[in-house]
Amino acid sequence: MRQLFFVFIGGGFGSVLRYIVGRYLNNPASSFPLGTFAVNILGSLLIGIIIGLAAKNNTLTENQTLLLATGFCGGFTTFSTFAYENHVLFKSGDFISFALYTFASFTIAFLAVFAGMYLSRILA
Repeated sequence: MRQLFFVFIGGGFGSVLRYIVGRYLNNPASSFPLGTFAVNILGSLLIGIIIGLAAKNNTLTENQTLLLATGFCGGFTTFSTFAYENHVLFKSGDFISFALYTFASFTIAFLAVFAGMYLSRILA
C-alpha cells in the first residue's frame, strides 16, 4: 500500500507540471504541440537519469524510484496526448507537422533516455 502512495504522489506532481508546461508552451496559433513534445523529451531524459541512478550502486531506494520514475515521470509524460495531437495534425492535413512531430518525438525521446542513463553514470 505504501508503494501505491509513492506512485500516487509522484503522478500528481508530474501531471500538474505537465499541465503548466503545456499551458505555457502550446500555442494555439501554431500547429506544433511544443508543450507535449517538451514534456515527453524532458521526461525521457529524467527517467533515464532516475533509472540509471537507481541501477548504479542502489543510489535510489525502491520507493524513491517508484515516486520519481513510475509516479512523476509517468504523470509528467503523456503518450495519449501525443497520439491525440498526431490525430489532429493528420486529420487537418498538416502532414509535415505530423511527420516532424512523430519522428522527432520518438527519435529525441529515445536519445534522451540514453543521454539520461549516461548522465546518471557521471552524476553518481
